[in-house]
Amino acid sequence: MTSSLPSPSAASVLDLAPAPVVPVVVVGDVSDAVPLARAPVAGGLSAIEVTLRTPAALDAVREISGAVPEAVVGAGTVISPEQVTACAAAGARFLVSPGWTDVLLTAMRACGLPFLPGVSTTSEVVALLERGVRDMKFFPAQAAGGAAYLRALAGPLPQARFCPPGGIGPDNAPEYLGLPNVCCMGGSWMVPPEAVAARDWPRIEELARTASRLTAGVTCR
Repeated sequence: MTSSLPSPSAASVLDLAPAPVVPVVVVGDVSDAVPLARAPVAGGLSAIEVTLRTPAALDAVREISGAVPEAVVGAGTVISPEQVTACAAAGARFLVSPGWTDVLLTAMRACGLPFLPGVSTTSEVVALLERGVRDMKFFPAQAAGGAAYLRALAGPLPQARFCPPGGIGPDNAPEYLGLPNVCCMGGSWMVPPEAVAARDWPRIEELARTASRLTAGVTCR
């Protein structure tokens, strides 16, 4: 059956990330948003995903968008058309969802921003490919089958490209980044909650700098 959904956005989230790791941040206090964004940018990670898990999230996106122009700030955990509209209005430059429906997919496409809909099964991947979407979030990566699952998908579905977050850290990140269908990954290990709580921005910058060096073997760019 042919989909009646509009064509995908020309820009891709995966092409917006100049480094292969995208910090996934949770902002509880909007006053932390700007220094929290500046730290990974200084460490070489300019694409940042702010998750909509706190009341401060949208204001954080707005603050980062206005005060840290060198950051490519996006919004994650987007699950409704209303959130799509609010994130675009706040200045988000890309959207990430943990899953997708046709209603949500239509809203993300209509807003004109690059987006990553979430998948965790082969059928979901095929359904998105039918709708003209080939860039996806594989979530939760480790719980959904990990690098072995993505490696298995590369054979029958080579046109699909993935950004996997969920259970990934510096120890297993190289395994994911060595896969032909992984272009970048999301992670929070470079923005640990205790460092954010302590406002230890130098530590976050250094962790981001180390993560930015995880480029060996990345072929899906």
